[in-house]
Amino acid sequence: MKQALLFVTAALLAAQNPMRLPYPPAPKGNQVDDYHGVRIADPYRGLEDADAPATQKWVEQENELTFSYLAKLPGRDTIKTRLTEIWNYERFGAFAKAGPHYFYSHNTGLQNQSVLLVTDSLNGSPRVLLDPNTYRKDGTAALSGESVSWGGKLFAYAVAQAGSDWQEWRVRDVDTGKDSSDLIRWVKSGDVSWTADDRSFYYSRFPEPPADKVLTVAALDQKVYFHKLGDPQSADKQVYERPEHPSWGLSPTVLEGGRYLFFSIYTGVEGKNLLSYQDLSAKTPRTIDLISKLEYSYAPIGVAGSVVYMQTNDSAPRGRVIAIDLEHPARGNWKEIVPEARETLESVVMANGKLLLAYMKDAHSAARLVTLAGKPAGDVELPGIGSAFWSGARLGDKEAFYAFTTFTAPASIYRLDLETGKSAEVRRSHTAFDSAAYETVQIFYPSKDGTRLPMSLTYKKGLKRDGRNPTMLYAYGGFNIPLTPAFSPADAQWLRMGGIYAQANLRGGSEYGEAWHQAGMRDKKQNVFDDFIAAAEWLIANKYTSTPKLAISGGSNGGLLVGAVLNQRPDLFGAAMPAVGVMDMLRFQKFGFGTQWVGEYGSPENAKDFAVIRKYSPLHNIRKGVAYPPVLITTSDHDDRVMPGHSLKYAATLQQAQAGPAPILIRIETRAGHGAGKPTTKQIEEWADRLAFLRSALKMTSGL
Repeated sequence: MKQALLFVTAALLAAQNPMRLPYPPAPKGNQVDDYHGVRIADPYRGLEDADAPATQKWVEQENELTFSYLAKLPGRDTIKTRLTEIWNYERFGAFAKAGPHYFYSHNTGLQNQSVLLVTDSLNGSPRVLLDPNTYRKDGTAALSGESVSWGGKLFAYAVAQAGSDWQEWRVRDVDTGKDSSDLIRWVKSGDVSWTADDRSFYYSRFPEPPADKVLTVAALDQKVYFHKLGDPQSADKQVYERPEHPSWGLSPTVLEGGRYLFFSIYTGVEGKNLLSYQDLSAKTPRTIDLISKLEYSYAPIGVAGSVVYMQTNDSAPRGRVIAIDLEHPARGNWKEIVPEARETLESVVMANGKLLLAYMKDAHSAARLVTLAGKPAGDVELPGIGSAFWSGARLGDKEAFYAFTTFTAPASIYRLDLETGKSAEVRRSHTAFDSAAYETVQIFYPSKDGTRLPMSLTYKKGLKRDGRNPTMLYAYGGFNIPLTPAFSPADAQWLRMGGIYAQANLRGGSEYGEAWHQAGMRDKKQNVFDDFIAAAEWLIANKYTSTPKLAISGGSNGGLLVGAVLNQRPDLFGAAMPAVGVMDMLRFQKFGFGTQWVGEYGSPENAKDFAVIRKYSPLHNIRKGVAYPPVLITTSDHDDRVMPGHSLKYAATLQQAQAGPAPILIRIETRAGHGAGKPTTKQIEEWADRLAFLRSALKMTSGL
């Protein structure tokens, strides 16, 4: 106890003195690995074992240093108070209809987890169907998956503990609110898919891991099973597997009507998948390979008779809709229903004899309706420039629902009349944030190779472009994932503090289709880093901010992004916040879902890929003797998607390399995972720390 007190005291003194912080020594070994003839040291390999006593001791010491430093930062308590004020607003999840019921999530404001409600009419009084807040006092049990049976009588739901990707599925009777005896374990991704009679479902699961490997075990050997309600999981029948490819992901989908069961096969190459199916009406259903060559993506939308409608980027990088008659499935018989447009096709809903097409236009939402023959049936007028998140619909539905949000306004829920094409608001969120005082502009800037990229800037009206505005630059750049407008209480508080929030749309996402994605993956990954650096340089050149006032932020693949550009241009930024990042690019494929990222990054086990990856791997390009800007690394002790060892090893290495006085801190959350399902209380605490850190690092003297 006395030693710990001395350690904290030293940390507090260091926080008030611009000298190097007293970083605790990390457990160190002599591990050296041979990669294609290149020997690379990995001295902090032991930190990959989160349960090792030496790791736990070091994590405790790092958290003592970090939390004591952050707690003493000026304005931290005020930031938390104001952040809580913004966060305390009523919010809704998009409606979904099944049978006579409407389902949606609701949070009164500061509930740790949103509650699932059900109602039989849009204006009727809802009742609670499921409240995850009753599972644990600390709010770390979260609803992580849901699937309503076709008749709307049964609700399958998944619960994840402490932010883990592992889920446990149960089944609840919608009318009585009681659970059946059904329990499905060792599931990590994908929803359950109900049969037409509501008596059974299909799901994917992994083998049960050893007790000491639950956090780090690689996601291998996923298989599809059939579960009959009332049976124990041990009685479930295996219906599909690909044992020759243990790293492939498998997802089952029963299309409405119950005749066809599709298996989507993911090989780790984003934007591409294989597709097989079974005709469940056959006496003995057999698996037929519909798409057996890995070239494009194919997603079943719905079926009419034997004709399945499919969203694909086959011969259309920005997406199109085709129809395949499964009784005559040869490619020569395929019909194009919706040709490729200038915008990127995000998703398609089939209902009321129409296709609802959700598009992305310059990183914001657009939508239109067409008939099943592809004839125009009208554009959907959205509430403004922002993001629309559509719920699914059934074939006979005459309505669809979507949540609409912007950078300055939280999501409100809208009902789209599929007969008239008109939208009506059914639920509105209100916050203490004065959105009218702020504005968002979209600009376009050139990257290093001349590629034109969009970036959204949100700030208080009347902003002076004098180079002195504190700015948070956020991006992701990978896995075919786009960044579109979205409201965040944390970003709103940053704006109230006088900051600019900049969101850059880098290559690697899906903003402009599959070609845009491929331009930022594998051996083209450096394009993503160049795009991010160019965004920072543009903000500085146009006097929105300057290096001492510019912070960069990103999580997961975005954490990798921040780590990589910080190594490449430590002189360009005033602060950095990499969150749950993929930092060790030479071992990422050995843990969790890392096996499925090889298609995006390449594999360090391949000599050609290794040569590319080694050049940007955040952990392996830290340079000793460089004066890095202030860095706040964040991770969680139960992250089984990007194991915490990535951030722990990165922090230990960066702390020892730091030549300047700026702090290199790591904040390690307990009973939390990659981010999904994190309780509201933990989110507020973390963002109070992050914003206080930025206020100090960027030397902000006003605006709380």
